Amino acid sequence: MPTKVKKTAKMAKTKTPKIKAPKPIGKITHYYDRIGVGIIKLSAGIKLGEVLRFKHKDDEFIQAVTSLQYSHKPVKSATKGKSVGVEVKQEVKEGDLVYKA
Repeated sequence: MPTKVKKTAKMAKTKTPKIKAPKPIGKITHYYDRIGVGIIKLSAGIKLGEVLRFKHKDDEFIQAVTSLQYSHKPVKSATKGKSVGVEVKQEVKEGDLVYKA
């Protein structure tokens, strides 16, 4: 016969922690295949050396930011709202989401 478990006051008050899904820091708006550069419209700032995760449906890859350009000029960081060029080692597609890894 199954035993019944009484809920104590302590058991009733504990909540399960919510796991937050990572927020994207940007979205790919264009990809230049000849030079291997993806254009990212940023929704958060990034810096040279940070590791990013590029995600397209079930495919994704991770790489560090080694080249960052704004208006065809190299920069060390970029802020929210800017569109920047990032050299990528694999092909990205328009609409791919970019996360900090």
